[in-house]
Amino acid sequence: MRKNSIKNTRVNGEVMRELCNIIRGEIKDPRIHPMTSVVTVEVAPDLKTCKAYISVLGDQKAQEDTLKGLESAEGYIRSKLAKNINLRNTPEIRFILDQSIEYGVNMSRKIDEVNGRHME
Repeated sequence: MRKNSIKNTRVNGEVMRELCNIIRGEIKDPRIHPMTSVVTVEVAPDLKTCKAYISVLGDQKAQEDTLKGLESAEGYIRSKLAKNINLRNTPEIRFILDQSIEYGVNMSRKIDEVNGRHME
């Protein structure tokens, strides 16, 4: 995989910041969990597509509902992105559930359990 250029890194950061603001403050869909955060964003170099990795603090149903809510609001989110960021193309956004934070918390808990048993 090729290293991101400075321009691409800057675009990723700008799109991520705007996505956070739009999801947090402008979408009123009740399916979207209030503890939803954008972990990272990968915009293709041609600015046509974008993968947005999101993390939802909640159970499996909350995660699925949030993903459905975001996918249904994708058109609105794209129009807001186009208005707020001056890009040649507004990327088509694909939302991907990122479970790395949840995985890290579970692993940390398991490590603490193992260390607790050996300490006694």
